[in-house]
Amino acid sequence: MAAELDFSPPEIPEPTFMENVLRYGLFFGAIFQLICVLAIILPVSKSHKTDSDSFEPKNSETAKKPKATAPQISKKPKKETKKKR
Repeated sequence: MAAELDFSPPEIPEPTFMENVLRYGLFFGAIFQLICVLAIILPVSKSHKTDSDSFEPKNSETAKKPKATAPQISKKPKKETKKKR
């Protein structure tokens, strides 16, 4: 009975080129997604001070200054006419 048992490994066909491309593409895609998620979760220190200055709110004086605008000639009030049926 011991002579009848076959302990040789099963014959598995070699993966094709496209199967290898798909396999490694999935690995690289998973690694890329992990890097993207970590980039969102982990805070990044800002090395430039000018970047942080641009995000500060402006003074109320500069925000409330009226801007001198030239009169716009192209905008004319439209006539309201009734549609004829």
